[in-house]
Amino acid sequence: MPKLLSRLFRFVMTIAVFLYRLTGGKFGGKVQGLRVLLLTTTGRKTGKERTTPLGYFEHDGGYVIIGSNGGFDTHPAWFHNLGSNPRAAIQVREEQFEVKAEIAGPDQRGQLWLRLMEVAPSYANYAKRTSREIPLVILRRVA
Repeated sequence: MPKLLSRLFRFVMTIAVFLYRLTGGKFGGKVQGLRVLLLTTTGRKTGKERTTPLGYFEHDGGYVIIGSNGGFDTHPAWFHNLGSNPRAAIQVREEQFEVKAEIAGPDQRGQLWLRLMEVAPSYANYAKRTSREIPLVILRRVA
C-alpha cells in the first residue's frame, strides 16, 4: 500500500474508532451485516497499543473476528500482533474488557466460515481476491 494511502487509511480508522467510542458503537457499529467491535492489541514491533474496528459474530460465548484485510495477500497487522501476544482488549458497544485470542484450527475454521457465509456472505469476495486462507480468530473474555 503506498505511503499516502496508508496514512489516509490510518486517519480514517482513527476517526472511526473515535466515533465508535463516543457513541458506544451507535456510529460505526455495523459493517457488511456484522456488528463491529474495537480490538486493541499491542504492536509486536513498537509495543504501542493499536485499535482497529472489526466486524464480528458471536460463537460459543466468544467473539469471532475475520482476518480478511480487504482481500490483500497479507494478514492484517492486528493478526500478527495477536500472534505475538494473544492478550488484548475489546470494546463491544459500551462494554470494555480483556480477552485472549485463539486462532481457529482447520475443523473449527470450516464450521465458523460456514456461519460467516450465512451472516455476512460478502466476505466470500475477500476470499476470492486473495491467495491466502483468511484466518478466523476467537476472542474469549479473560476472567
